[in-house]
Amino acid sequence: MVSGSSAGVLAFEDRQYSLPELDAWADALAAALAADGVTAGDAVALMSSNRPEFVVAVRAIWRLGAVAALISPAWKRDEVAHALALAQPRYALGDQAVLAELMPMRHLDELSAELPPGTWRSDPPPAGADALLVFSSGTTGLPKAVRHTHSSLAAAVRHWRDALELTAADRIQVATPPSHILGLLNILTVLSLGAWVRLHRRFDIDTMLRTIAADRITVEMAVAPIALAIAAHPDLEAFDLSSLRYIMWGATPVTAAVADTVTRRTGVPFVPAYGTSELPVIACNPVGAARLDTVGRPVPGVQLRVVDLETGAQSALGMPGEILVRSESLMAGYLPAEANAEALRDGWFHTGDIGYLDDDGWLRITDRCKEMIKVRGFQVAPAEIEAVLHEHPAVVDCGVFGVPDAGDGEAIVAAVARRAPVSDAELCALVGDRLASYKRLRRVVFVPEIPRLPSGKLLRRLLKERLWMSG
Repeated sequence: MVSGSSAGVLAFEDRQYSLPELDAWADALAAALAADGVTAGDAVALMSSNRPEFVVAVRAIWRLGAVAALISPAWKRDEVAHALALAQPRYALGDQAVLAELMPMRHLDELSAELPPGTWRSDPPPAGADALLVFSSGTTGLPKAVRHTHSSLAAAVRHWRDALELTAADRIQVATPPSHILGLLNILTVLSLGAWVRLHRRFDIDTMLRTIAADRITVEMAVAPIALAIAAHPDLEAFDLSSLRYIMWGATPVTAAVADTVTRRTGVPFVPAYGTSELPVIACNPVGAARLDTVGRPVPGVQLRVVDLETGAQSALGMPGEILVRSESLMAGYLPAEANAEALRDGWFHTGDIGYLDDDGWLRITDRCKEMIKVRGFQVAPAEIEAVLHEHPAVVDCGVFGVPDAGDGEAIVAAVARRAPVSDAELCALVGDRLASYKRLRRVVFVPEIPRLPSGKLLRRLLKERLWMSG
């Protein structure tokens, strides 16, 4: 279990909470959950917006030795129902109506009122016990649950702390969803150090920039949309960013022109890093000597290999191949368990990313051999969107792929063969109504047919090359 010192502070809007206050709050909630029948090993669904009660809920769940199953607040009914079917939670906490519609839920607003006084004293759960389920889609098209133990999370926190040279003196802010591994990792790491973190209800660029000055933020944790918003702000020079040591860029590949623009206008450098839900911290640039053309070197404690896609043999330096990693921070596995064979072999996690190591050990990521689309750091499975499109009576066949996008990392494009008239707006609305906003279609292209093998396998890469690479 990740713990923290008494000096740590969580700030939210006009309130600040010390770690002793958070712990007392978590004790009271743990006692209430135990009274409701939650015991060690139970999964507890948690679907929450950014708020202090999210942190309290996670700490309370862990006090019981239960497992926090984090569901994105952006998800809609079908997505949440699938997550619940995988996690099989005994109990639910949250502030989203869609979760309450699917199972009985204790609303987080109840935590804002005074819980009955309660203390919870128990032995810490075993290091190898499951602590967390986060969801990351696979090539099968539906989200998988990534299982992390208390020990794998603790290792990830240590790796993140050391790679970014974070100390108790640092002050950060979190505007990304804590249900995503990056947002959660930032919160856990800062509180474990006894440092200071502000949690924002939502991302707003002006609020974020003003907060850097007002709170004397020392490290800004950015994903591509945040970095792009900073670079594009017309009055960026008017904000006092002098407290920042650097801006971390994670979740999507760095757009060098955007990073350079921010540094030129503010003097604040970037530190690119690379990780996945399954192994949260893989590589990071050195603080004070970061480069934008690489995600850095593997962090201490993480072993990394690059292997030939055809033979599986280790690639020579400078030669691209699939990136394989292993570490004590690696997940315990997936739910459903049959998904493990795809990604876990002989203790190595197959990332599905293609890259190469140069002569000095710097890692460059060039492509992905998986078919996943990465939007704002979220993994989007093309097959999930295709399944929705196939439900429309006018759609004969379809194929979905991602194309580069400066703001979101990738934009989602659907190629559709139709049997009857249907507009691109109608199909975009269908997907938008059924799936989370980050899975929305940016463009629909109508084509005579979708290329497939005789076996029925969609030739997604060929489709993308025909429609996109040909210009």
